[in-house]
Amino acid sequence: MKKVIGVILLTMCCLMATMPAQAQFFGWGVKGGLNLSKLDSSFEGVKDNTTGFFIGPMVEATIPIIGLGLDASLLYSQRGEGEYKQQGVDIPINLKYTIGLGSMLGVFIAAGPDFYFNFKDIDIRELEAKKKLVSLNVGAGLKLFRHLQLGVNYNIPLGDSFKLKNAGDVDSKYRTWQVSLAYLF
Repeated sequence: MKKVIGVILLTMCCLMATMPAQAQFFGWGVKGGLNLSKLDSSFEGVKDNTTGFFIGPMVEATIPIIGLGLDASLLYSQRGEGEYKQQGVDIPINLKYTIGLGSMLGVFIAAGPDFYFNFKDIDIRELEAKKKLVSLNVGAGLKLFRHLQLGVNYNIPLGDSFKLKNAGDVDSKYRTWQVSLAYLF
């Protein structure tokens, strides 16, 4: 009987040590950070490397022990500068997998779609900004002290960011690195 109890206790201790750092099912918080954007364009006179920001609420749902979850945000986002600046709402929805490295630290990878709705009218010569953009997020990061998350994302655009007024799309895409800090309550 003592051996059975010992084996059960040892198994429980091993499971607890390998649990994700965020063992809770649902969390919400605030997320913010930097957009480091590069506009690749075939159009003349386009400035390429720019810095913007994003901030807004986020939610996260994680399946305990497995570490698989969903991360979604509603962010005010700004990218680009000058006449090519885009301002709008960014909605990333990521599937996130977390590996716990003890009770206070975790490492995660994430991927999913990102929907961007541009509010600022950009009307430059023959160019016009698209109002809706879709991209693919790929990222990784750390979960610290059960409440903080540091992350890095790369947004891969699935379409052009601008179009010509009298014709179709022009080869122009905002490729964006995002560095984020999130606090979950």
